[in-house]
Amino acid sequence: MVLADYDDGWPQVFDGEASRVRVALGELVLLLEHVGSTSVRGLVAKPIIDMVLAVVDSRCEADYLPGLEAAGFVLRVREPGWHEHRMFKGPAADSNLHVFTIGSAEVARMLAFRDRLRADDASRDRYASEKRRLARRSWAFVQHYADAKSEIVEEIIRAARTSDQPSFDSVRGQPPRAPPPNWQSPRERRSRRSARRPGPGRSAPQTWCRNCGLRC
Repeated sequence: MVLADYDDGWPQVFDGEASRVRVALGELVLLLEHVGSTSVRGLVAKPIIDMVLAVVDSRCEADYLPGLEAAGFVLRVREPGWHEHRMFKGPAADSNLHVFTIGSAEVARMLAFRDRLRADDASRDRYASEKRRLARRSWAFVQHYADAKSEIVEEIIRAARTSDQPSFDSVRGQPPRAPPPNWQSPRERRSRRSARRPGPGRSAPQTWCRNCGLRC
């Protein structure tokens, strides 16, 4: 496992990738944030830019998949059983774009965790120390490394929930924003979703991934 020291260029890489998403999807973007360790100044990280995108309904791939594919993003993970999560790889930088439905509790957790690390040096340093300790071990899959960090991650999220930090309740509790004017319901889009199958030379996305980089 290779961890890199914090790079001052990571926020600019996020800005570039986020711009691609906003140009591709326009008003479909209800929330787009830099998350994961590369979003926390001073924290060691795998040099992968993680982004979280919230849309009206992540199940409705026909709404956002064509636009993202046209911008060069590739769907790699589809997890209907876990918050209807989708994950795309970026076209230029080494980046992961995680897609959820607006108001998802997982989005709130990711932002609360990030904001706690940004605001509290002690939490950031404890997390960095644990990452370095675990990185010295050998892992068959990156997801096993991520799972090994679960205890400290949960501790930090609990601290965020009990502090005055606004991220968790404000994001989780907010009502979904109004959908775009031409948005159709899942029932109306069902035929379009079911019709999307991998074409020639295009492999189907995984339904579960051991190396998505979400918990970096």
